[in-house]
Amino acid sequence: MTVDRLLDTLGLDPAKVAFERNREIVPKSAYGDTLVGEGDQVEVVHFIGGGEGHAGAAPEDDGFTVAGRRFTSRLIVGTGKYASFEQTRDAIAASGAEIVTVAVRRVNISDPDQPMLMDYVDPKAVTYLPNTAGCFTADDALRTLRLAREAGGWDLVKLEVLGDKKTLYPDMRETLKAARTLLDEGFQVMVYTSDDPILCKELEDMGCAAIMPLGAPIGSGLGLQNKVNIRLIVEQSRVPVLVDAGVGTASDAAVAMELGCDGVLMNTAIAEARDPVRMARAMKLAVEAGRDAYLAGRMKTKRYADPSSPLGGLI
Repeated sequence: MTVDRLLDTLGLDPAKVAFERNREIVPKSAYGDTLVGEGDQVEVVHFIGGGEGHAGAAPEDDGFTVAGRRFTSRLIVGTGKYASFEQTRDAIAASGAEIVTVAVRRVNISDPDQPMLMDYVDPKAVTYLPNTAGCFTADDALRTLRLAREAGGWDLVKLEVLGDKKTLYPDMRETLKAARTLLDEGFQVMVYTSDDPILCKELEDMGCAAIMPLGAPIGSGLGLQNKVNIRLIVEQSRVPVLVDAGVGTASDAAVAMELGCDGVLMNTAIAEARDPVRMARAMKLAVEAGRDAYLAGRMKTKRYADPSSPLGGLI
């Protein structure tokens, strides 16, 4: 029997296999002339996908909810440090962010025609999240957010009370004090906090809408320096957990999402990039990829090798 007849009998497509007789490869052009007889050693091989798969669909990602509001994008971006308002607008658009943090500052009454952020970033198109950047006491933070609510009617706010100008770490005593008052006054508080799981739990139990532990000092770009603590906070929390501060590049954002965080907030990593608009797009993709990886489920780590191609049918 010729090789081509044998393959036809076996129901195999000659174009998809390689044939070996007595340890010599038979060219496809010779299948019709090469005989296979009794006693011949035959190998028929084809390509396979590596490994033994474990099927199972991951849940679809449909965004996250904070203070009863649903958002599709898990990336929150700041609006400071950009070269211009035009660049701010373009970076926000590239990031796909639906929430942007905004600082509250005095109006320059000596030049009332000076452009404002609202001229470029429509608060009806994205959610403004007033924050207390630069506040070092609870009283200053409270005053700032009360003014923000008066200016725009916003009750969803980001609270941060800083304790040190060098590290910009949060002063947790002042943060807890301000959070209690804001909640009593009807604010929905997303709170910048240390990575202490105990304090994060206290803020959640108090009624804060989201917990936002730092991954590294604000503006440092060091990436997540505290993965274990972040994971502990994620595991214990019933409200959204978003890494706030420390992200330097796209891989940092992906790592935060792979840990199970609900989102990431960043400003400097985008605004101080050589090309902020391109970096904003990269951050968008990184957050999406990290979330997909988390939902897909990471493979188990092992001490020793595990072949990716099955050994069954090995030549």
